[in-house]
Amino acid sequence: MLKALRFLGWPLVVGVLLALLIIQRYPEWVGLPQRDGNEQQPPFAILSPQSPASYASAVSSAAPAVANLYTTKVVKKPAQPLFDDPLLQQYFGNSLPSQRRLESSLGSAVIMSQDGYLLTNNHVTTGADQIVVALKDGREVLARVIGNDSETDLAVLKIDLDDLPVMHLGRSDTIRIGDVALAIGNPFGVGQTVTMGIISATGRNQLGLNTYEDFIQTDAAINPGNSGGALIDANGNLIGINTAIFSRSGGSQGIGFAIPAKLAMEVMEEIIEHGQVIRGWLGLEVQPLTKELAESFGLEGRPGIVVAGIYRDGPAQRAGLQPGDLIVSLDGQPATDGRHAMNQVAQAQPGETIDIAVLRNGQALTLTAEIGLRPPPTAVQPQTPAQPE
Repeated sequence: MLKALRFLGWPLVVGVLLALLIIQRYPEWVGLPQRDGNEQQPPFAILSPQSPASYASAVSSAAPAVANLYTTKVVKKPAQPLFDDPLLQQYFGNSLPSQRRLESSLGSAVIMSQDGYLLTNNHVTTGADQIVVALKDGREVLARVIGNDSETDLAVLKIDLDDLPVMHLGRSDTIRIGDVALAIGNPFGVGQTVTMGIISATGRNQLGLNTYEDFIQTDAAINPGNSGGALIDANGNLIGINTAIFSRSGGSQGIGFAIPAKLAMEVMEEIIEHGQVIRGWLGLEVQPLTKELAESFGLEGRPGIVVAGIYRDGPAQRAGLQPGDLIVSLDGQPATDGRHAMNQVAQAQPGETIDIAVLRNGQALTLTAEIGLRPPPTAVQPQTPAQPE
């Protein structure tokens, strides 16, 4: 019996395995339902179409439209450290001996049109006496500043060259946290460099960098010289203008910030058309309704923002707003965040009217204000000191 089992065992095992294989591959042969070709495969068979082996195509499409900037400016320094003394400067003024020195800095810019308009950061071009634009194809040309917007840290340059490569515009408002992001620029002046990361966060604000903040955060390495360069998606489309980093050492630590392409394009179009960015303005400064303030005003549980300061002869003062008023809504939109309210007003056109619902000493009021033109930064001062609106 044992000899028979030993003799027949292997053929039986092989036969069973072969039958199982046939049932798996051709179930209809044994009368079982045929397998649907669309049914889900085992996890190890899934291949993600969103993970290409290379981003070379995206880079080759976008890189030619990213230029290196070399800016220079002449600065005056006292001939001797002694001449830095404030008392000497008070008595002798500009007659003290001084030396002129040439300072240079690095940056990047993005070519946005065949007409030669470039986007970069305002802090890259501020105070520059000369701006040299170096293209990837080896051409170099002097650029002129068309205009700038210090409140978003953007500047528009113009160059006169033919056959310019142009950046393809992406949808910065549809990006998702976790999407692949590539940063292109000229870090430390080593030449055009590409780094890769992901979108770490969107809508970053209250960083103290700009007046209007809506940053894309990325861990793609951004270093000095990358400012004004391009942040692109995996298809080579522009989604942001690289602007700043958070760093304790001066180098990249995986926290970089870019201005969304949608905002950058709106600023560029305004500067080209009007020479400046046209923004609505109410002439007030606000602060959040904290728990302590709510208790002191007897407004526990009420949403809103508190008017902390009024600009003299501004639209808010003419409308009758007063420091201490609680703004409940602006034009029907709940006012729960000062920065959001400021952006809402800024997007309105000067001359438009807006209804402001407020609470004053427990009494509900509706005031109507005519939107004014936002003046340049530091052009006017509020009557009551407060944090920016």
